[in-house]
Amino acid sequence: MEEVTSLLIQHEWRIIDHSGIGLLSNPIDSFATDDTLCESVGSGLSPAVARTWVHRPYISLGIQDVRLPHLRDGLQFLREQGYGWIVRTSGGLAVVLDEGILNITLIFPEREKGIDINRGYEAMYRFVQDMFQDVTDEIEAKEIHGSYCPGSYDLSINGKKFAGISQRRLKHGVAVQMYMAVSGSGGKRAELVRQFYERSVKGEPTKFDYPKIQPEVMASLTELLQTEFTIEQCMGRFLRTLQTFSKRTLYNSELTPVERDRYEHYLTRILDRNDKWLPKMNG
Repeated sequence: MEEVTSLLIQHEWRIIDHSGIGLLSNPIDSFATDDTLCESVGSGLSPAVARTWVHRPYISLGIQDVRLPHLRDGLQFLREQGYGWIVRTSGGLAVVLDEGILNITLIFPEREKGIDINRGYEAMYRFVQDMFQDVTDEIEAKEIHGSYCPGSYDLSINGKKFAGISQRRLKHGVAVQMYMAVSGSGGKRAELVRQFYERSVKGEPTKFDYPKIQPEVMASLTELLQTEFTIEQCMGRFLRTLQTFSKRTLYNSELTPVERDRYEHYLTRILDRNDKWLPKMNG
């Protein structure tokens, strides 16, 4: 735990808040931004970064999802439900983005020793525990079978998942990314992803084992804690928690001119990959 705490404690934390403006943009922008900041932090041009972001309804697909045998039919279903889609750069499988889900990215510099992958996960786990320590001490990190995008660092309360964590490593920067269901129905989101896979697989054998989703094992914090949480309230918790891990200061920021140039590079790369991976949807 001491190693985890030392990772979170930084001389400075640079905050980039896209929890409002993100609703006006495509989620691809967020992944390009995180890649840009990973490079900046890794090269020493920026201190550690804590970034928050929210997007309108999209499904963020993982690389393995591109190999679904009937992906076009699954995407058509998502379109009918009012969801867009993108393929992200970090690991995992399909996850839901919408106005009730807060995404948090913590970006650390990877020093000479390097950052063990579990240490990055544990840091985000500890961060979320501290965010909600006044209302619960029951947050656990373990795989929740039947959830979408399952992993060993699913965050849950009483066996119901409300958050998932992934990592992205780039040019000596480590981005630990988390989606957290703050409000709304976790079960409805899971049912959406269940039907997406059902239409994309259609019972065919696949080389990759896609999750058999059980909507009842997913929930939002509002549902789990029986308290009406909002993105704005969670942002306040996020900032207060971050302050406890800053030796010197927190400061708000946007991308610098140099970072804007790198952002265009990463944005173009992700757009090109999405054009290559995803089938064209006509009509």
